[in-house]
Amino acid sequence: MTEPGTPPAPPVGRGTSGQPADAPANSAEHPWPVRSVAIKVAQWIDRLGSIWVEGQITQINLRPGTRTAFLVLRDPSADMSLSVTCAPDLIRASSVPLQEGSRVVVYGKLSFFTGRGTISLRAMEIRPVGIGELLARIERLKALLEAEGLFDPRLKRPLPFLPATIGLITGRASAAERDVLSVAQNRWPAVRFEIRNTAVQGPNAVPQLLAALAELDSDPAVEVIVLARGGGSVEDLLPFSDEALCRAIVAATTPVVSAIGHEPDTPLSDSVADLRAATPTDAAKRVVPDAAAELSGIRELRARAAAALRGWVERETRTLAQLRSRPVLADPLRDIDQRREEIERLRTAARRSAEQLLRTESTATGHLREKLTAVGPAATLARGYAVVQRVTGQERQVVRSIADAPAGSQLRIRVADGAVTAAALGTEALGGTHTDTGRN
Repeated sequence: MTEPGTPPAPPVGRGTSGQPADAPANSAEHPWPVRSVAIKVAQWIDRLGSIWVEGQITQINLRPGTRTAFLVLRDPSADMSLSVTCAPDLIRASSVPLQEGSRVVVYGKLSFFTGRGTISLRAMEIRPVGIGELLARIERLKALLEAEGLFDPRLKRPLPFLPATIGLITGRASAAERDVLSVAQNRWPAVRFEIRNTAVQGPNAVPQLLAALAELDSDPAVEVIVLARGGGSVEDLLPFSDEALCRAIVAATTPVVSAIGHEPDTPLSDSVADLRAATPTDAAKRVVPDAAAELSGIRELRARAAAALRGWVERETRTLAQLRSRPVLADPLRDIDQRREEIERLRTAARRSAEQLLRTESTATGHLREKLTAVGPAATLARGYAVVQRVTGQERQVVRSIADAPAGSQLRIRVADGAVTAAALGTEALGGTHTDTGRN
């Protein structure tokens, strides 16, 4: 038994073309007729069996009175579609009304119509994909992308402060486009936009969004790209949670801003984008600076800088005035004059003290001199005393006793005004005894 979607092996005894092994090979000399090719294709497709197919309905043709309804099932991530036929009651009996844009899972069998050379899927069961299933699939995809690190804040690229050109991907003539353009141009009139209008819901949205994103990302003049869409249901915002679009946003070299829906709406593009804006208006405010606010800020900064400069000059002026008013700067020689006067006072005092000391010491010296004079030999001699010396050759000896000057000794008698040379005639003791040794 073969798996659905796998063509079976060719029958035994036949070539890969389905012809008998002994049949001539297909060539320019032995071509197959169209009917043979059509029949072979129909046989191969018929062997595929019944399969389950998921897609988005882009067209429903249900005419009253007909026994066959026609649908077009499209892949939301690629520009591929498949024709589907079914009984009208299959559409009418659906638990959820089927309409263009609905996500469905179809169970059916492929058929090749040999007359027209077309392939169609004959549906035997159609299951609408409900909101719960859509949300569950989005959560699974979110977990996968997060596990791969695509939500890492380190991957977020900073937005330029003042982008010269902004790429805008939005619906044609949408409120989101008007909001972004009006708000951005009011904030910075010189800003330029490269606008790409695409489908923002339905089966054609993802391929057009991918193409517009790739085109703007390759434009070197575009400095930031904004994905903008107004609010809507989960099904309406489903293209912005598509895996292919999320990976394209991450792979883009230009910063991407996601402004999808309103504040409660959080498609996966918000998580992978470099910046999430709550609304398209918020995206314009986040991307384009407010010229009036920036000019006001510049004026305020200039005023603050001028005030700070004036304050600094005033402080420095006061400091210089204070320095100049100090005595050392106002009269630089004042301290020298004061010191000179003090030195003069000290010199005068020192001189006076020295003179006083000299006078005191001179007086004391005079007194001492007088005392010394009074008790000195000269004074004694002046009062009538004399100094008697015995002269023996060159030696002189003071006579202190009569024994020191025997009769006949040569004497030198010093008086106040000179000296007298004499000879001892004799001696006389204090008791009156007279000894005359010098007479015969």
